Amino acid sequence: MTQNTPAWVVLAHLLRPQGRKGEVLAELFTDFPERFEDRRRVFFAAPGFEGEEAQARSAEVVAFWLPVGKNEGRVVLQFAGIDTISDAESIAGQDVLVPREERLALEDESVYISELIGCTVYDGSLPVGVVEEVQFATTADGGRRLDDAAPLLAVRSPEGDEILIPFAKAFLVAVDTEAKRIDMTLPEGLIEVNRPAGGGVNGEDQKR
Repeated sequence: MTQNTPAWVVLAHLLRPQGRKGEVLAELFTDFPERFEDRRRVFFAAPGFEGEEAQARSAEVVAFWLPVGKNEGRVVLQFAGIDTISDAESIAGQDVLVPREERLALEDESVYISELIGCTVYDGSLPVGVVEEVQFATTADGGRRLDDAAPLLAVRSPEGDEILIPFAKAFLVAVDTEAKRIDMTLPEGLIEVNRPAGGGVNGEDQKR
């Protein structure tokens, strides 16, 4: 990135229309959806966007609510100028993001999920690898996130393997997103079990 390129924080990922007036169902990347009350100015961009503000699409949040039933754990967003199903379809697949310097401060011991990407995970003093993706456990049909299951950090090891590590409170020591470092104390054998040939492990209470 150039010196003038802002870093971005992803708040949500737009999934599909959810209504007849431009409402869009989105996957949340923050534990604090009520902060959309204070966060009206946002941007749309493709996942992984690292460009400048002028290259992203500015948007205004005019309403939001938390659905129940099969979409519990997600959020429905309504934006100014997105008034029809077709409008909503045109932005599906985009991320909702803000420049990092405009992000709202979170409570102590909380982080934005998108800020975990690129962090190196350490098991004690041993570097395990770099976080490439954060995965969420869902119901069998994929329709609803399981809030009582920890997110999984998809970590790329120095050997090139992908290792899935529960981002669980029981394992977490410290997170420093400025230093791009996550310190954990992992159970013996968890790394080997969660390599590609192994099975996934559900975490305990999540901490974000």
